[in-house]
Amino acid sequence: MVERVRRLLAVVAMVVAAAVLTTAPTAQAAGAHRAAPKTPPAGVDITGVGLTEPLRLRADTAPTQVVAVIDQVSWFGRTGEAKGPKPADLGPKYTIVVLAGDVPKQTYDLYPLAKGGPRAFRPAKQPDLRKTTAGWFLGRLTMSETLRAAGVPLERRLDTVTGGVGGGDRTLPEDGLNPGRDLDDAIAELQRLLLLNVGVMLVITVGLAGIALLVRRRTR
Repeated sequence: MVERVRRLLAVVAMVVAAAVLTTAPTAQAAGAHRAAPKTPPAGVDITGVGLTEPLRLRADTAPTQVVAVIDQVSWFGRTGEAKGPKPADLGPKYTIVVLAGDVPKQTYDLYPLAKGGPRAFRPAKQPDLRKTTAGWFLGRLTMSETLRAAGVPLERRLDTVTGGVGGGDRTLPEDGLNPGRDLDDAIAELQRLLLLNVGVMLVITVGLAGIALLVRRRTR
């Protein structure tokens, strides 16, 4: 009887030990998984005129602004113009740094109020040490409004309209919409269309008359 009890206790001890050895690594792995830090979201930092401290935009808190700012520079090619506008024609400068998590990857200088249209400059020296060439690029017409929406202290500009194929940019004419001029243009265009229609009808009529005359002569 005593011998059976000893054997039973030994079997129970082996089962308990096996269970502990099996669950311990799983528990450690789960604990390590829970303790693993989350990867910080991507974003952009903006510095420049009128900003006392950098604007730090992150994808988890300001996704629309982050995407809009990155869109201003994401389409640049490998090479740009070697020479940009004169410094006096550039206006205020705003530097953006594109980040992956908390790691700076790319940097650009934006000039939304440059004479002749927004401009952007890509320095040859980039934060991620990748090889590239310095270059100037024409910026999107929406650059000023995009930066303003992101928090940059710029005055609102109403002369920029987005639209067209692929979301292209266009500007309204300086004289705006002139109803009187538009009406005169519409009347002139209508007159041209009427004259064109009359001309076409005359050509068709003459052609039909000629065909009828030719058929009449052959039937005689």
